[in-house]
Amino acid sequence: MTTEIHATPLVLVVDDFTDGRELVAELLGCAGFRTAEAATGPEALAKAAALRPDLVLLDLSLPGMDGWEIARRLRAHEGGDRVRILALTAHSNRKPLTDALRAGCDAVLTKPCVPDDLIDRVRALLADEAPPRRPAADREDVTTA
Repeated sequence: MTTEIHATPLVLVVDDFTDGRELVAELLGCAGFRTAEAATGPEALAKAAALRPDLVLLDLSLPGMDGWEIARRLRAHEGGDRVRILALTAHSNRKPLTDALRAGCDAVLTKPCVPDDLIDRVRALLADEAPPRRPAADREDVTTA
């Protein structure tokens, strides 16, 4: 079996809103990232297992299986501590954002956001100097745009 190696990070964009998902994927593609898309929780988990993205850009409000559960399941799989998870959500209250961090997200960005802020956050999470992932129980820091 041959393992394909890419120098360009792969970002899995998960959002049930087609236009928003495609817009974010196109924005990231223009910024030099490879992208894949998923519209549901089960699709996101299947693509994450098959593609092993470097970062999952995750909407929290999804039908059927929400982003909090997706983050927990991604973290529970072998190698789940390797992938970065950035929640991109319209939630702006502190509790859902803190819950996202506790569920396994590395950072939270609220929508709408400035495209450059999104790209900068993705780059920072993928950078070598990005801090190691802390245990979910210790997470209380919420950053919003």
